Amino acid sequence: MPVHLGTAAGVTTLTLDFPARRNALSAGLIEELRAGLARAAGDPDVRAVVLTHTGGTFCAGADLAEPPGAAELVALLREIVELPKPVVARIDGHVRAGGLGIVGACDIAVAGEGDGVTFAFTEARLGLAPAVISLPLLPRLDPRAAGRYWLTGETFDAREAARTGLVTVATPDVEAVLTAVLDGVRAASPQGVAESKRLVTAEVRAAFARDAERLVALSERLFGTDEAREGIAAFLERRRPAWRP
Repeated sequence: MPVHLGTAAGVTTLTLDFPARRNALSAGLIEELRAGLARAAGDPDVRAVVLTHTGGTFCAGADLAEPPGAAELVALLREIVELPKPVVARIDGHVRAGGLGIVGACDIAVAGEGDGVTFAFTEARLGLAPAVISLPLLPRLDPRAAGRYWLTGETFDAREAARTGLVTVATPDVEAVLTAVLDGVRAASPQGVAESKRLVTAEVRAAFARDAERLVALSERLFGTDEAREGIAAFLERRRPAWRP
């Protein structure tokens, strides 16, 4: 199974565990994540959810050999945002493309500062765009940073991710920060946390209600274009796409 679930001390941990595919988002992985979130939502003893990973990559984005449907990814992101319990990303590896949508949907994201933790919006280099992941990201990201990194696909580190609002904190001690965050959640009442989350996610939830259908259609259209087919083929074949000099 590409996702493992464990619960202890009031926290459900969902671990992406398919390092051979760099924890890429397949239909099966998304389905298991959604099932884990639903289980956590229905357990009154669970106070928070942690999303983490094995291997050197948190999530490489869509599995380009078997890409999931855009609607399925939107459903996952929406469920993270609307879960009445905090969802915390624990990042100690690389994150790319659709994986950044998961990070953006989480309420809190804690990232390590090591050289093995980098971020990149690679969609434009494949003939695509960060369409559906823009739903949780644009309300939270620094607009100038989004303009730079979405258009260039440049790689940036955890400190830059924190500066731009992509992650909450970049730290050399992920476990210490994560412990403090979870202790804080456990000290708060479930009702207080749920209603506080509704307040801070209001703009993101409005984006889903307003734009999800349009952006699913955009994503599906882009995946069907000649440029995207060339970009994905070039990536899988480890060569330069036709448009790159």
